[in-house]
Parts: sequence; structure tokens; C-alpha cells
Amino acid sequence: MKLARKYFGTDGIRGRVGQPPITPDFVMKLGWAAGRVLARYGAGTKPKVLVGKDTRVSGYMFESALEAGLSAAGVDIHLLGPMPTPGIAYLTRTFHAHAGIVISASHNPFDDNGIKFFSAEGYKLPDEVEAEIEAELDKPFETGTSRELGKAHRVTDAAGRYIEFCKSTLSIGVDLRGLKVVVDCAHGATYHVAPAVLEELGATVIAFGNKPDGFNINEGVGATAPEQLQRRVVEEGADLGIALDGDGDRLIMVDADGVLVDGDELTFIIARHRQQLGRLRGAVVGTQMSNLGLELALRTLGVELKRAQVGDRYIMEQLIANGWSVGGESSGHIICLDLTTTGDGIISALQVLEAMTRTGQSLAMLKGGITKIPQTLVNVRISSRQDVLKLAPVIQAVEEAERRLGTRGRVLLRPSGTEPLIRVMVEGLDSVLVDEVVQTLAAAVQHAVGDQTSRSCAA
Repeated sequence: MKLARKYFGTDGIRGRVGQPPITPDFVMKLGWAAGRVLARYGAGTKPKVLVGKDTRVSGYMFESALEAGLSAAGVDIHLLGPMPTPGIAYLTRTFHAHAGIVISASHNPFDDNGIKFFSAEGYKLPDEVEAEIEAELDKPFETGTSRELGKAHRVTDAAGRYIEFCKSTLSIGVDLRGLKVVVDCAHGATYHVAPAVLEELGATVIAFGNKPDGFNINEGVGATAPEQLQRRVVEEGADLGIALDGDGDRLIMVDADGVLVDGDELTFIIARHRQQLGRLRGAVVGTQMSNLGLELALRTLGVELKRAQVGDRYIMEQLIANGWSVGGESSGHIICLDLTTTGDGIISALQVLEAMTRTGQSLAMLKGGITKIPQTLVNVRISSRQDVLKLAPVIQAVEEAERRLGTRGRVLLRPSGTEPLIRVMVEGLDSVLVDEVVQTLAAAVQHAVGDQTSRSCAA
């Protein structure tokens, strides 16, 4: 059973900078609360925590706030500077730290930010530990004596360490010479890492979205806005394009013709190549949003698709519990658990590039084994985290949508775990019907939310 959360969502704590809880005073106390909890798992040693961030201007402020709170709790801090989220997970393990903390709002715009944690093993914190941190947040802030305070250290070679790790995930003898790659770093945390990894492996690299200024992260670039990448791949005559998000844990690719290759297709390519090498363990884990086409394509390989709740942490739970190796989301969070402990855009891209070089096939050819079923997603913005899915008009609208689709499709409504949105997804064999149903359903949700908001205001 999932524990109720006051602050933590599916991917840490996230929101608009300056609005609770994303304020410097809260983040300082969060660091203090986390430090106190981590001390319980330290086996008598002084806790050590790594802190990294993406390229948002607010990262400076929150880095200082976390440093103050952790130090007050008696924790030593190692500051990594701008680093991809999966890089922080990796370094947390190799530094034998008690935890890693990431200051990032991932694919969100620059005026959002957030905090997420990794355990000593490089996994996202268990629900139980997050609950302990929330319990500490309700206690009065206390500062240790001067002798008990933690010290801060700046790690100067963090990027280099992670670059070498990424390169090591390619099989021996595989290099990328002869490939021309366009990479979009989203003006985010991979700006100084992703191009270097690809170049050092022999690829010809054309990079953009690699000039962060604190304000341009994810702005018209990256995995959530791949249109510029699609154009650049065709203009440059490149073999493929790679789009990462602001913190580097999400991947979307583009083939030589400028056609998008999404997370479901990439998951299939990686899983099939693992199977060909005899390295695929068990089922592949997707989510409720994974396209039915992925399930059917895997079935032709004799591989089962298991669906988890939306969120890479839930994919990870199933992978770990069953000893499986590959999972992914349509949005581009792909986990290769045989290589690393979290979704990693760079490492996932390298696995696709290895499949290309080993087979001699283009990206378009590799994705030919999966035919996606028409699926449309519409986001409906809400003013607050209302329990929209229990509103009678919404329930009725879903029932009507399911009646129209019959056995030819499915409907999924879910609240976003990171933004004030309701995701409305419709999938089916008839693309025209899918588009009609999703627009009707989204309008019904929007109308119901508006009515609910008006009644709340009136009250």
C-alpha cells in the first residue's frame, strides 16, 4: 500500500519557485530533515550526501539552502554542480555516500524547480524513507553544535567520472565511428556531458541546446520539444538525432528522415537487441500509458509486457522485485537495470546506437518491428490537485467514451505526478474515432473541473 504524501510526489518534490514548498526556507529544512533521517542509516559514521543540480538559475539558491540544512543536521556535503540526474545516482554509489540529492524539475520550464533523492545504492528513496523525512519536517528546526556541523566539499571531476561510466556501458569492441549524430541537450544538465560521450566514442557530433543561461532550459528544445531536432537531422544529413530533457533522464530519438522514435519504440529496440545477445532477463515493464503496439511487438518475440503505474519508480519496483532488466515509458524514461539504477537518457541512447552498429541497420529499420496503435494524449490543466476522477460528470464521460470504443480501444485518465494536469489518453484501432473520443472526453473533464472550481470559489 502506498503511503499518503504531504510533499513528495512520484518524482520527489516539485513546484513553482517561490511558492510553497519550493522556497529556500523549506528546502533548508528539507535538507535538515533528510540529514537527520539519513543519520539513522549511517551505522555510526558521519553521513555523506552528494548534491547536484540542473542549469536553472534557482539552483544556486537551493544548493545553498540544502547545504545549510544538511550541515545543521551534521551531514558532510559534496557539491557536484550541474550534473544529469542519472549521473548523480551513479556517483552516489561510487562515492559510497549515504544519499544523493538532485535539484531539478526535469522537463518543466525554468521557473519551476524540485528536489529528489537517491539512496546509497543509487535508487529512488523507498516510500518509507520519504515518509520518515516528512515526519521530521513537522519537528522544530535544531542546529547541532559547531563541532557537530557538517562540512562542504566541491567535487571538480564529477562530469569526467560520469562520462567514463557512460562510455563503459557499450560492449567491448563497439564504437561509433562513421555515425553522424545531432544531439539536443535541452540547455540542461547534459550540456557538457552528452556531446563529450558521443565524440569520445568516435561519432561526428552536432550539438545544440548546449548553451544554458539559467533561463532557457527546455525552452523550445529537448525531449518535450523535438521539432528543432527533427529539422536539424534532415538539414545536416545526419544518421539520427538524440533529444534529452533538462535533467538527462529522458530520451527521444529521431531517425535520418526526421521521424520521431518515442520511448515505446526505443524500449522495444533495446529489449529485442538484448534478447538477440542473450542478455534479456524476464519480462519488459511498461506502464498503463505504454502503447498496445509495444505489447504486441514484444509478444512476437515471446516476451511479455507487464504494466506498472505511470512513473519510472514503479517500473523500477517491478524490475527489482522480479530480477528483470528492461523497462520504459512512452515519454522516454528507459531503464536498463543491468547497467544502471535509474532512467538514463545517454546510456539508453548508447544501447540503441550499439544495436545500430552491431546489426548495420538504420534507426528506421530497427523500429520496423513495432507498429504503434493510434493513441492520443491531451493534457487538461487544473487549478489545484482536485480528485477530478471521482466527479460524476467525469465518470459519465469515461463510460460514454468506453461505450463508443467498445473492444476497439481503451481509455485512461490519470493525474500527473509532477504538474497540475489531468492526462486524458485514448487508444484504439480507428484513428479518427480515437481523436473524436479524446477531444470529447478532454472537453468534458475541462467542463467538470471548471464547474467544480466555480462551486469551490462560491463556497
